[in-house]
Amino acid sequence: MQILALETSTESGSCALWQDGRVLAADCPAGESHSVTLIPLVQQLLATAGSSFSALDAIAFGMGPGAFTGLRVACGIAQGMAVALDLPVLPVGSLECMAWAAGGERVLSLLDARMSEVYMGAFTRHVDGPQAVIDLQVLRPEEIRLPEEAGWLPEGCQIAGNALSAYPQLGERFSAPWQTLPDILPHARPLVELAALAFARGEGQDPALALPRYVRDKVARTTAERLAVGGRI
Repeated sequence: MQILALETSTESGSCALWQDGRVLAADCPAGESHSVTLIPLVQQLLATAGSSFSALDAIAFGMGPGAFTGLRVACGIAQGMAVALDLPVLPVGSLECMAWAAGGERVLSLLDARMSEVYMGAFTRHVDGPQAVIDLQVLRPEEIRLPEEAGWLPEGCQIAGNALSAYPQLGERFSAPWQTLPDILPHARPLVELAALAFARGEGQDPALALPRYVRDKVARTTAERLAVGGRI
């Protein structure tokens, strides 16, 4: 089984290839548009792996939440490849990827959503992937709350994501003894691992049905809205 995964929900784009349990991954060049660099990177990855587009069984992509433009890049390229190759697509959540990469039994994924907000998801780890214990949300940093279920204590969970660095109040709140992982971002390596589990469960979709998961429906705030939360004109 071979699955190609595309992840461009943040500035750190990547792709990965699953080959019957072996995973190869590559990162997009920094500072360049994913729409320009992703396809050449995929071609290079397949060549390095000794594979080809015709050998693929499915295309996975990071469906978000994340940067609106980036989500559309991964989704659009995945759809185009899947249609051309007559393959199913496998949408995988960005916050789920972060939780899977963190590796803990309970993970709070906090991804910087810009506009003084944070994408938040809380997950428990299972053999078939992360399971959400609350609905995914976009919140102001001061609104972040841990799930009310038992076990969400410093000794039992991880706090992962770049929102810890982007918003100092979060970094201060979740300092020691919390296990914090501020460098974790959505990446194609955990994405393709989760996609392989989904593919084994028969969850491949028609490419025409694949959509990004935005969570937030606004790209930018008005001046008045920015000022209301302490932003600048």
